Amino acid sequence: MLKEERFEIILKKLELEGNVTYQGFTSVLDVSEDTVRRDIDYLHKNGLLTKVRGGALLRSKDPLSFQERESISTKEKDVIALKAQQFIKNGMTIFMDGGTTICAIVNNLAKDTNIRVITNNPKLIPIIVDFPHIELIILGGKYYKDPAVTAGAGTCLEVNNYIADLYFLGTCALNHQEGVTAIYKEDAEVKRIMVKCSKKVIALADENKLRSKETFKACDIEHIDTIITNLPSNDEQLNDFRGLDIQIV
Repeated sequence: MLKEERFEIILKKLELEGNVTYQGFTSVLDVSEDTVRRDIDYLHKNGLLTKVRGGALLRSKDPLSFQERESISTKEKDVIALKAQQFIKNGMTIFMDGGTTICAIVNNLAKDTNIRVITNNPKLIPIIVDFPHIELIILGGKYYKDPAVTAGAGTCLEVNNYIADLYFLGTCALNHQEGVTAIYKEDAEVKRIMVKCSKKVIALADENKLRSKETFKACDIEHIDTIITNLPSNDEQLNDFRGLDIQIV
């Protein structure tokens, strides 16, 4: 049986039953449990199901699928911000750059969150003041009014002093071929250095930024580990990003 045929059987069974187990599929697919595990890992990474201990759940039953929870949030940036919370762990050092989605992520943190935030986004200052256990490091440089960030050679030099566990990368445009591109040259330069100095890169993009392109290169698509959008992770608009070894949330 071809791998693609196994994928189709797994997804159809999920639609019917809502959950599957590794053991339950070994006989149905006539393959080893390790093969079923790899198939489910692949489908999870491409946003088509939710992997759990011992098997998988239908993605729509995932409590992090906030598109179905209109009572919680109706705005794209808030959906992205809520999805992002699962990646934030106490003790982390996190790069955050500019944009309102970044502010929404911080606004949705638990009050006892204990992390270090390194940012060129001054708009985070009045938000993080209310979080007693967040250490905030503001990167210097020239302030650019339109993107509302600090940038320039000095900012990039400061970024090089750190290694971040995680980088929430705000995007102007995200394309499966060109990667992340930016409207402003200086903004792209800072993003590029933050990518270089991060262990994990999570790109944030609402549906209007997908498959678009701006002038200045921030990073190639292979430098992105995870993409968070406001769309359901099995939405066809995300098909271009599947099979690229990128987690889709």
